[in-house]
Amino acid sequence: MLWSGERGTSDNNSACSADGARLPPEVFDTTPAFVTENLTMPPRILPSARLEAAIDAITDSYDGPHEINNLESAALPNRRAVIEAYQHFVPALFMGFYSRRALDRGNLRYSISETLYPAYELFVDQIERAVSYEANVGRRAPQAADWSENVVVNLFSAVPSLRQCLNGDVLAAYDGDPAVQSVEEVVFSMPGPRAITAHRVAHLLYDAGVPMIPRIIAEHAHGETGIDIHAGATIGERFFIDHGTGVVIGETTVIGNNVKLYQGVTLGALSVSRHRGGGQRGVRRHPTIGDDVTIYSGAKILGGDTVIGSGSVIGANVWLMQSVPPGTKIMGREE
Repeated sequence: MLWSGERGTSDNNSACSADGARLPPEVFDTTPAFVTENLTMPPRILPSARLEAAIDAITDSYDGPHEINNLESAALPNRRAVIEAYQHFVPALFMGFYSRRALDRGNLRYSISETLYPAYELFVDQIERAVSYEANVGRRAPQAADWSENVVVNLFSAVPSLRQCLNGDVLAAYDGDPAVQSVEEVVFSMPGPRAITAHRVAHLLYDAGVPMIPRIIAEHAHGETGIDIHAGATIGERFFIDHGTGVVIGETTVIGNNVKLYQGVTLGALSVSRHRGGGQRGVRRHPTIGDDVTIYSGAKILGGDTVIGSGSVIGANVWLMQSVPPGTKIMGREE
């Protein structure tokens, strides 16, 4: 590989290699740009003919058979709109933490309506785009005209029970981390509750059969928190992820109540090709975690047949691919 300031040529024409992707030397200007009170050097501009040729080549690359050459983006969901919908929706779950005005029972309904109406419109539109696109490409049957609206209304109707569940998650974080000074600190600042909030919303949409949208919400939370929870994972009450960075929870994972994970934990699958059945819905690829289990940092628990019995403690950096009975304590690497 050539670093800045070096010149050279390579016979490697692969666009995925550093050498093959190198720009030609003439586009670099290594002459220092001196700026004084009386002299400002103009910015260097690529010759228009070469720029046009580059654009032509990029355009032509879309004529090939590659899967990423899809030009039907207008029919697809818009990632930013999905995230905007989610960001409108979340304040209704924690209204007192998100409101910019003083709240009381008299103006609470108005404040909730103020955030849910835009969330409703955005969610309905984006879900409709997702299901229509999937139907158009033959990946699912067409849905009724009001299907997307019903999904969103059902999501909103689930908010009271969702808030009760999230309250348990917040208290689990408060009780489980002595460094936390208040419940308010948990809601405002901790990545674990933020990630699990996004997951519980995404999981409701996933269970309703909504394509694409749940994964967008999950990956938005992943980007914000460093915690990767697939929307399909089933997670019980009072769930707490401490610190959180690097936690991965796969699609078919089942987690019981009162479970605590530390940073770097993976609840994952053994490597399986989609063409060998690894991507089929209903095939268990990820572990089951019983109630009242604690899993310390860096532990890797893999496989759909792996069951961690209730009340177990899995130590840091353990690598586990077999079931353990309730009440088991494992420290160190599995033999």
